[in-house]
Amino acid sequence: MAKFAKPAKQALSAIRQVQRSGNLKSVGTGRNYHQALTRAAEYASSERVPGGLHGLSREGAIRFLETRGQVVGQKTLDLDRQAVQAFLRSIGKLQPSERLPVIKSEQTQALQSRAYTREQVRRIASHQREANALATEIAYAAGLRAHELLTLQPAKELRADRRPARDEKFLGRSGHRYVVIGKGGLAREVLVQADLAERLEALRMDLPVVVADRGIYYKQHYKLPGGHTWSQSVTAASQRALGWSTGAHGLRHTYAQQRMVELQSKGLLRSEALETVSQELGHFRPEITEIYLR
Repeated sequence: MAKFAKPAKQALSAIRQVQRSGNLKSVGTGRNYHQALTRAAEYASSERVPGGLHGLSREGAIRFLETRGQVVGQKTLDLDRQAVQAFLRSIGKLQPSERLPVIKSEQTQALQSRAYTREQVRRIASHQREANALATEIAYAAGLRAHELLTLQPAKELRADRRPARDEKFLGRSGHRYVVIGKGGLAREVLVQADLAERLEALRMDLPVVVADRGIYYKQHYKLPGGHTWSQSVTAASQRALGWSTGAHGLRHTYAQQRMVELQSKGLLRSEALETVSQELGHFRPEITEIYLR
């Protein structure tokens, strides 16, 4: 197996490359970029990317940023994006004018959003067109992110990544298992209740299509809204129905809070319920789920 320099040394080499390309404006920026590229090199090492940091592709960089977005705020995430973008430009993996898509920090989104009640979700869906309303109901019932609606596939057709999972996952709920592609490219199982799954299957396309959302490409198998367009629909419908909105991300808050109540009523300790809900939501750490419970 090939061995690469330690992440900090890889980052230092990358900074020199950026300096030679003329894309480093100050000592302070260089210091910040070095920290950001060290994190990227650590990610490349953990994912066994051939070539380490220098082997990171545009797609790999996006997965890194999505992973980082679960543990850092938007300001730090934007700095990471600028550093990786400058490096990829310096080695010719991005054109001089090409940009990496802006990834939303889930930590920041979670801090800015709040849960809806079941009745409020119903009222929001009633103010949407049929397809958007179905997407809202599925996102609420399965705890999905906006872009994950675009990636739904039956579990029998797409295998979830092998990650630790508690036996209590989906305890107390029934339905059909699907797989979605979450942050960092993680494929995880989600549960869609039977009546919603039946309506979803009616939207199955003969052949999948590639769709773009915020500069990232997904393979879509159902004619179901998702991503930024659906998220905007939720916000507008919530304003019409309730006079206010906490955004589409508020649906994940609702899912997290309801599942905590359900699982604890089944006898799970709070820590056990928190770990289970974290796995259902596709978080890398239970601490992220804690934000959803505020």
